[in-house]
Amino acid sequence: MQHNLFGEIALNKLTVEQAAKTANVSTATIRNWIKTGYLEQLGKGIVTQSSLDSFMANVAGKEKLQARANKRQKKADTSQTLPNIATWQQTCPSEDLGMAYEQTLSDAHRNQEGIYYTPAWIVEDLFKHVKIDQYFTFLDPCCGSGNFIVEALRQGISPENIHGFDVDEHAIWITKARVKQMFGVELPHVKLGDFLQESLRLQQAGLSFDLILTNPPWGKKIDIAHKKRFASQYACGNSLDTTSLFMGAGLFVLKQAGYLGFLMQEAFFNITAFEDIRKKVLSKKITHFLDYGKAFQGLMTKAQAVVLQNEPSNLQDKIICKAHNTAFERSVSSFQHNPKTIFNFSTHAEEAQVINRLYASKHITLKNKAKWALGIVTGNNDRFCSKTPKTGYVPIYKGSDITKSGLKEPNTFILNDFSNFQQVASLDMYHAQEKLIYKFISSDLCFFCDTEQRYMLNSANMLIPTGIGISGAQLTQLLNSDIINWLFKKLFATHKILRGDLELLPIHSDYFLHHQEFSASSYLDYLHITKTEHGTFSIKK
Repeated sequence: MQHNLFGEIALNKLTVEQAAKTANVSTATIRNWIKTGYLEQLGKGIVTQSSLDSFMANVAGKEKLQARANKRQKKADTSQTLPNIATWQQTCPSEDLGMAYEQTLSDAHRNQEGIYYTPAWIVEDLFKHVKIDQYFTFLDPCCGSGNFIVEALRQGISPENIHGFDVDEHAIWITKARVKQMFGVELPHVKLGDFLQESLRLQQAGLSFDLILTNPPWGKKIDIAHKKRFASQYACGNSLDTTSLFMGAGLFVLKQAGYLGFLMQEAFFNITAFEDIRKKVLSKKITHFLDYGKAFQGLMTKAQAVVLQNEPSNLQDKIICKAHNTAFERSVSSFQHNPKTIFNFSTHAEEAQVINRLYASKHITLKNKAKWALGIVTGNNDRFCSKTPKTGYVPIYKGSDITKSGLKEPNTFILNDFSNFQQVASLDMYHAQEKLIYKFISSDLCFFCDTEQRYMLNSANMLIPTGIGISGAQLTQLLNSDIINWLFKKLFATHKILRGDLELLPIHSDYFLHHQEFSASSYLDYLHITKTEHGTFSIKK
C-alpha cells in the first residue's frame, strides 16, 4: 500500500479539499461531482482516490470539466511576484512582509513544493529548547521567508555566522529584506540553493554548524531517482520523503555536540516509510519531542518536532516529551523497543512499560500469517448499488455496518455481476468459510468474524488468518479487546486501520490454551496487567 506524506493510504481516501487540490478545481466542483455520481464517497467529506483517478482519466478531459477550475488553486505566476515585493517593503511592517508573500502562494504550489511556513510562536519555542551561544554558527537549510533566521538574530547570533538556503529566489529576497529592515544588517551567507545538493558542498568545504533549526519541505515532489541518490548520500536507508532527506543532510553538516531541531509532519514519528530515518535519529542524543498540534490552516496533520544533540545516545538517556500541555520524561530504550522504532512520545513512561510487557510476553503476529484483501470498489456506487433489495442484487456491507457486537442489518445491495466493477478481490476470499472483516476508516479496531460468505464495499477490508493456532472468532475477540485497542492507539495514532500496523500487533495465542472463551479480566491477569480508573493500563505490582 502506498502512503502519502501524512501517513494516509493514498489509494483509498481523499478529503474534499485534497481532491480539489489534486484535480485543480474548487471544493464546490468536487461536491458537484459527488452529487452527480462521478465520485464515490467513503463518508461525509471523503471520496475514494480510485474514483477520482478514474474520473480524471476517463471523464474530466473529455467533458472539459476542468475548465471550471477555481483560479485560486492554480500555481502562482511567480514572474509577477518579485516586483510586488518592492512595494510591500514600503507598506508592510517587517513582521508582515513574509506573510504577505506566503499568501500569494497557491495551494497547488504549496503542495508541489511541500511548503508550510512556520508560525513565529513555534520558531520561538524551538529556540527555547536549545542553549544558545552567541558564537554559534547557525543554519536554516530551507529558510522560506526567514522566521528562523530572524529569531537567530534576536538570540544574539552574529549575522556573519548565519547561513541559509532556499530554492525560491523570492523567499531569499524577502528574508534579506526583512533582516535589513529589522536589524540593519546584511546576510552574506543566505543564498539561493537546494540544500540536498548544498550539504555535500558545505561538507567538502569543511563547513559545519553548531545549530540547525528548520521546517523542511513535507513530501516535496521530486524525481524518485534523485530521492534514492540523496538517501544513499545521507544514509537515510529507505526513508525517501524529503523530510527524511533533509534530516539526513542536516546531520551530515552538524558539528560534534551541535544541536539540530526539525519541525515535521506527524507521520514522521510513526509510519513505516520513516522507520530508517527514525533509527538514525535515535542513534543521536535526543533532548526533546514536542507536539504543536494542528498548526497549519487547512492541514489536518499535527506539526511535531524533534530536538537532538550530535552525540551518541545512551539507552538510559532521558528525553523530555511535551504533548497535550504536559511534560514528562521517557528513556531512549522505551522507544527502541517499539515496533518500527515508533516515536509515540505522547505516551507516558508507565504506559510505555505496559507496551513493553505486551511485546515481551510470548506472542505471534499476523505478518506472513494471513491473506488480505480490500472490499469491492465499484467505481460508481450510485449506479451499481441500491438501498432496497432488487432482483439480481445481493446484500453488501459497509465499514459503518461493522460493530464489535455484530453486523447491522444490510441497507445496501449490489448487482450480483461484478464484471463491471473497478476492483474486486479473488472471490474465494469473500466465499471463505471463515474470514475477519473490519472497518478501514476508524479510530477503534472493530472486527467481525464472518462465516456466511458476505460481501463488503471498500470501506471494509478482510483477512483470513493461516496457521495461527486459534480460531477466527478468538482472534476477533483479541483484536476487539480494550487492551489491544489501547495499544493500537498508543503506537499508531491513526484513524485508518492499516494492514502494516495490524501485522505488528502482538497476538497472545497461548492464552487460549487455558481459556476457551475470551474474557477481558482473565486476559489482563494472564499478561499481569491491570486497568486503571483513568481508562489506561499499568503493570501489576
